Amino acid sequence: MPDSIYTSRELAALYDSLNAAGPDTDFYCAIAGHPSRILDLGCGTGLLSVRLAGLGHAVTGVDPADSMLDIARRRDGGDHVRWILGDIAAVPLNGRFDLVLMTGHVFQVFLGQAETVAMLSTVKRHLEPGGRLAFESRNPLTRIWEDWVPEKSRRVIEHPELGIVETWHEVTQVCGGQVTFRTHTVFDAGRCADVSDSVLSFRDQTEIEFMLRQAGFSEMEWLGEWDSQPFRTESPEIIVIAH
Repeated sequence: MPDSIYTSRELAALYDSLNAAGPDTDFYCAIAGHPSRILDLGCGTGLLSVRLAGLGHAVTGVDPADSMLDIARRRDGGDHVRWILGDIAAVPLNGRFDLVLMTGHVFQVFLGQAETVAMLSTVKRHLEPGGRLAFESRNPLTRIWEDWVPEKSRRVIEHPELGIVETWHEVTQVCGGQVTFRTHTVFDAGRCADVSDSVLSFRDQTEIEFMLRQAGFSEMEWLGEWDSQPFRTESPEIIVIAH
């Protein structure tokens, strides 16, 4: 089940304000190329899916959080995307795509190796010959979770419907390549608050490549920046385009 930061109606409504389109969105739109069939796996509020559809692609957006999909369906241009509630198993077996995307660090929510390889194998079966899978994962060598403390992660925004909202992160455990943390959200100067616990996997390039090969992918391009710079040990992201 998705974390409450995705399933809660109020928290889902905050998502776009806290995660606006940026260079990652531009990157994925650029690699999509000529109009094709695209699966946006873990599409969230549909920001990227709708933009891709506007570029002429046939897009299917899949997400397990109905609160997020509700926003996606109501988004301007949302009627041009096919929306599916669920995960990759909910995609019809005859569905074939030229490109599968997992953005917003969705790859990191898959915790176990067997679970992750199974997901990647299913994605591979949904790709047309020559099709591609593209996703990103935070580079564990940068230890970005050390910034997930209240004094560094605190943000205050003014939401058009929810008023003043304050949010911050707090890491509670780092163990075995997984980081457990809490997201605190306070609405309207303390009117109400929410605490959501999350766990993310942090895998290095070698681990990711092993799982991709186990799932049947044989060719990979590795990038470390949204301007398509090659991956280096100090890169903030591990971005992979797998065939």
